[in-house]
Amino acid sequence: MTIKDLAKKSGYSVATVSRVLNNHPNVSAKAKAEIERLVQQYNFQINANAQQLKQHANSILVVVKGTANEMFGEMIETIQALLDKTHYPLHVDYMDEDSNEVLRAIRLCREKKPLGILFLGGNSLNFARDFGKIKIPCVLVSNDASSLPFDNLSSVSTDDRQAARCAIDSLIAMGHRRFVIVGGDRTGSDTSRLRYEGCMQSFRNHGIEFDEELDYQGVRFSYQDGYKATQQLIANGRQFTALFAIADVMAIGAIRALHNNGLRVPKDVSVMGFDGLVLGSYLVPQLSSVIQSAQCMAQRSVEILIDRIENGGGACHESVTYSLHHCESTRRIDN
Repeated sequence: MTIKDLAKKSGYSVATVSRVLNNHPNVSAKAKAEIERLVQQYNFQINANAQQLKQHANSILVVVKGTANEMFGEMIETIQALLDKTHYPLHVDYMDEDSNEVLRAIRLCREKKPLGILFLGGNSLNFARDFGKIKIPCVLVSNDASSLPFDNLSSVSTDDRQAARCAIDSLIAMGHRRFVIVGGDRTGSDTSRLRYEGCMQSFRNHGIEFDEELDYQGVRFSYQDGYKATQQLIANGRQFTALFAIADVMAIGAIRALHNNGLRVPKDVSVMGFDGLVLGSYLVPQLSSVIQSAQCMAQRSVEILIDRIENGGGACHESVTYSLHHCESTRRIDN
């Protein structure tokens, strides 16, 4: 008899059976009693080699898409704190934001044999094409996976399209009509594409002209690229009163570029970001932003993943609320 046979007979997952066999906490009394009864009934003996392997294969893997996204850094802190209270070791793997996160995870599954995976960021095309090769429970964090046909892929996200549209709506309500956007690669990032689409919806609804070729810069999620993108917009001769950056790290770089070019924020240009990084509240001027709770997304993702590892079940998809915070980097203007 194997551990899988015990799981089948008991009705509990392999992970739950393993925890009982290894005297780990956080197992219900009912599950513990039933599994121990079956162990005695069938005189089950733990294979020493298999047990040793299991000790090296009980981790949770976090695949981070991008190396300069501060919001993901905040999430990892929360994930680490939560997993420190469990018996699951944490393995974090950073990768370039242009790389295929699913293929990376497939390789790491062979090497690390994790019980589950948290993907921080992702591209739906990569998941649609390659995720079928992954059989363990996974959660896509910050991107919605509800349209993907995988029972082992859950997601926790914010409605990026709606949030970006609301951000632009609010700036238009403050009198702004001339916009530029510092965004990301819309072909490789669902987040970049959805937030861009939200902006375009708002422009269409209000009859605002926007030249994609001249008024949009698609760059990486970093301070440096936010700075360079804004420098390029200024060099292109664009005239604007509002700059929307699809991530706070880009917005912070943009503010420095505006300052270096003699433009005052918000007197000459209002700047709004997205994410609600703690750093933004300490800037001068304090950064206006779409606030999404990195801590809440991280916590729910961990809770869902552990529940699927230990209890099984299909995919779960949740949306985390957001809010608009207009601080010192945006102002109302007269047309």
